[in-house]
Amino acid sequence: MSALTVDAPPRVLSVRMGGAIWRIEMRTLVVRIVLVLVLVVLGMAALAIGTFQLDLAQVLSALTGSGEGNVRKLVLEWRLPRVLFAVLGGIALGVSGAIFQSLTRNPLGSPDVIGFDAGSYTGALVVMLVLGSVSYTLIATGAVLGGVVTALLVYVLAYRGGIQGFRFIIVGIGLSAFLVGINSYLLISTGAQEARAAIAWGFGSFSALGAEQLLPFALVLVVVLPLVAMVRRGFAQLELGDDAARALGVGLERSRLIMTVLGVSLTAIVTAAAGPISFVALVAPQVARRLVRSPGLDMVSAGLTGAVLLLAADFIGQRFEITVGLVTVVLGGGYFAWLLIKEGFRR
Repeated sequence: MSALTVDAPPRVLSVRMGGAIWRIEMRTLVVRIVLVLVLVVLGMAALAIGTFQLDLAQVLSALTGSGEGNVRKLVLEWRLPRVLFAVLGGIALGVSGAIFQSLTRNPLGSPDVIGFDAGSYTGALVVMLVLGSVSYTLIATGAVLGGVVTALLVYVLAYRGGIQGFRFIIVGIGLSAFLVGINSYLLISTGAQEARAAIAWGFGSFSALGAEQLLPFALVLVVVLPLVAMVRRGFAQLELGDDAARALGVGLERSRLIMTVLGVSLTAIVTAAAGPISFVALVAPQVARRLVRSPGLDMVSAGLTGAVLLLAADFIGQRFEITVGLVTVVLGGGYFAWLLIKEGFRR
């Protein structure tokens, strides 16, 4: 004789702010707090460990402005911008991955798999190799435009009276392969010195970035992330299915197009700043989903998980003197292969 068991409902914390009530599951809140604490620990380690080792007291004194001049310069001007780039870039990639995996309802639906990274790389290569510019602003602009144009092409080619997730992914993979061919042609048809510089940028690295590049990068995030939060409510209703979302008055294709543009923008600005960084957008939302045990994709947790993963990858890269892009490829490639096998068996 078997016993009937009923799962207890999740514990929910309610907070009243003005006339609104905010509710969050306790497990989700705990996971987010733990992720923030891990970020703080990793960040302090990244600020302290390097060619010139510092202890925790020196790092804290530099952050508060009371340390020695050389230590303050090392921490505030050299190491802190790199840490902030990794954190903000991880948040952007994590949220972008959550957007596209929710849009396609498929764990393979991340911007690096669909090909938006390749499009951003193409835009940057055109600026560097065709136009012959080494301006950070122009390269960043080319990368953003390349990513957006690629996303629009995928959207148009995949549109058949609406967007289906699997077709969106297949079209994106095909266009990505085409863009990889274009990128290879641009690299082999230019001079050796220019090609080396473009290839080095294509590995993905924060080493050449400082406070000068951090400010515009952070300003773009300050604009894009609130826009994502504003349209997230309507977009979340799409996860209930097209019929249910339509019954609730949601404009399906308009919402999808808006979230596509916002998701591509988040990926493109990271690519514009540091070069293509693969697999963070693929892995972070899935790891976050398993941590919070949520039936849907939690963009806040995905962003925090992406920040932890990218900061950890950059920390590992600095210890072994390799680029962060190479670390994410090595760590994320196995996860990608596992997802492909899992999806193949499921279908």
